[in-house]
Amino acid sequence: MHHQPIPCERLEEIRLSVQHNCHIADARHGSEYGLCTYLMKMREYFRWEMGRGFNDNLGKDEVGDWLTEREDLWGSLGESEFTAVRIEGCEYDPFDNQSINRSLSEYGLVYSGGLGYTGRPHFFLAELEHKEELPDYSVYVSGIELARDLVAPPAMTRGDLVFVRRESVRRMLWEKLETWRWARPDNALGRAFACYDFEQDLGASLEAMTSNELELVLLHERGECLAGDRLGGQWNQMLLDFTQTPAELVARAVRDHLADCLVTLPALAEMGRDASSHFYMGNLTAMRKDLFPGLSEAYESWLLDRDSSPIRDIARLGVDHWSKAADEMLELYREEGAGAAARIDELTEAIRL
Repeated sequence: MHHQPIPCERLEEIRLSVQHNCHIADARHGSEYGLCTYLMKMREYFRWEMGRGFNDNLGKDEVGDWLTEREDLWGSLGESEFTAVRIEGCEYDPFDNQSINRSLSEYGLVYSGGLGYTGRPHFFLAELEHKEELPDYSVYVSGIELARDLVAPPAMTRGDLVFVRRESVRRMLWEKLETWRWARPDNALGRAFACYDFEQDLGASLEAMTSNELELVLLHERGECLAGDRLGGQWNQMLLDFTQTPAELVARAVRDHLADCLVTLPALAEMGRDASSHFYMGNLTAMRKDLFPGLSEAYESWLLDRDSSPIRDIARLGVDHWSKAADEMLELYREEGAGAAARIDELTEAIRL
């Protein structure tokens, strides 16, 4: 695919326009983490912004000065509203992904703006690696990121657009490796990392793992699209009404399990790639593990003899189970609106599989 080069000054105008909204999102939500997590994320944000490699040592004073300046910037933004994204003299709503990407397509760029967990806004601008047109949705895979906020989700689905971020997948893997190295526990993540030679060749290992897990991320997003078709538009409104409640975590976990039972788990069972199976299990949130103990049991069984049939079986059961659990949540929401949050939180015990 041939793309027209964009003049540097125009690219910088677009980049600054997007980055400004990233700063506003961080000003609103950047302090929502515990101190250790916050400092780690800021350190890696500094690494990205300064273009430092993963093997580069970061000076403590240098990072500290940058962090102080960044927090001052966030403080100055106060309650600022998100601004329009400016492209070639035109202004676009920052959540109008369709229009913005149409304007950027000739330059080989990709953009996304939307809400993630707890209603947190996320924005990014990146070089487009490739685009895939499927019957019901378009998949954008991005490469080098030009603008982003503190939290960089590896993938997002916005309506019928799916965004998968290679650079964010790589950085997520790096952060998880760094965290695992603190204590080096014998767990699923450790088994995933042991499938590569991170000690002797960090760069090649990180690239290989990124390519493998990018495929896993894409599988999940395909499942998300299928799950979205089943659940309908009311599901997203329910999530907005449950923002920052335990019910939001339960609902997101149920949808994630449905998506993975539809697509990711059957694919993992077929591909037989140990590293990805370990990583999938090691990347599950506490809520997802709590709701789906049968999946952990299937994984433990697979560990013994590498027979994938327990994974296939639990995925088959999960499609029906998680569909029904989601329908039950939606029914409660239709009856009680936002007030259903407490009832849905109480469902946790009943809907375990």
